[in-house]
Order: sequence, then C-alpha cells, then structure tokens
Amino acid sequence: MTNPSEFNPNPSQPLLIVISGPSGVGKDSVIQRMVTRDLPFHFVITATTRAPRPEEQHGVDYFFFSRDEFAEMIDNGELLEYAIVYNDYKGIPKEQVRQALASGKDVVMRLDVQGAATVRSLCQDALLIFLTTQNEAEMIDRLRLRMTETPEALKLRIATARQELKRVTEFDYVVVNAHGELDQAVDTILAIITAEHHRVNPRKVTL
Repeated sequence: MTNPSEFNPNPSQPLLIVISGPSGVGKDSVIQRMVTRDLPFHFVITATTRAPRPEEQHGVDYFFFSRDEFAEMIDNGELLEYAIVYNDYKGIPKEQVRQALASGKDVVMRLDVQGAATVRSLCQDALLIFLTTQNEAEMIDRLRLRMTETPEALKLRIATARQELKRVTEFDYVVVNAHGELDQAVDTILAIITAEHHRVNPRKVTL
C-alpha cells in the first residue's frame, strides 16, 4: 500500500485524470479510498439530478440539483460535460476543473463511459483509466447486491454495462478492481499517474 507521504510524483504539468467504467465496477469506492489516503489531488464533485442515496451527502459525494437548476447550468455554459444517465442528468462543473488545474494539482474525475468520451473529445491529453471487475459475472453480482433499483431499471443498467465493457479500447489504461482488493486497484492507479508524470513528452491539458 502506498503511504500518502511517500506519494510525490514529478511536479510536471498537472494531469486531467478520468476514472471511468461501467456501473458496478467500483468507481465510487476507488475514489473514496483515494480521498481517505489524503493524496495530493483535486477530486471533482459531479453534479446530478438523481436523488441522493441514504449514505450520500450534498457537496461531498455529489452536488444534487433539481432538473430546473441543472437546465439553468446548461444554459449558462457552466458544465464541462453533461449527459442523461439512466433518466437523470450528470455533469462536471467547468470552473471547478479549471481552478484546480490552475493551482497545479492533478484533477481526478469519476465519469461514465459516455462522459469519458466527451472529455477526450474536449481534451486529447486527458488521462483515461478504465476500471473493471475480474469478469462480467462479478460486475452483475455487484449491481444486483445494491438493491437500489426496480427490476426494470436493473435490467437496463446491466444491459448498458455490458455494452460499455466493449469500449475499453477507447481508454489509455485498464485497471481491475477485484473483489476484496480495493487497495491494490488504487495502488495500480497511483503507479499509472506516477509513470505519466515521468513521460518524455508530457500530456498538456488545455480546457
């Protein structure tokens, strides 16, 4: 396990890091573990119109907005990217990302596969990491164990996740988040980030 005090990548130009993948692969868990390690990153908070789950807090896990509020943000050009995900809107506040990059910090975003593609179209030098499970069956089991959706919604989420698995080739790296090995997945992501900071031709992020 990487000691936070020992994690000190070469301070080159800050990276825009996207952690993505289908539902059920543990994107939120990976981000939360990275946060608890007190790593020197800015973790972007996503805006969404979906209702918060019991354990989620506004301004910590997500920014929860009404559809009218979200529409106003779209009209005002305040979002870096946004999309409809399972009948709810999700988006990334643009100014939050620009301010973090200007501070010199690496910026970490959790996005669905569609959102990752949008960010790549806006910033070719974004670092895209695809998170997955050991196999499809494990991913489906995780989705079913959530028990947060109707059977119809769960069926749609599983079908979508299966299609998203096929888009792994659009990413720069793939990391397996195996059951019970969350820290290993985080360590692999940190190794990728460290290596990227030592590239001969560094990524140059512009937004």
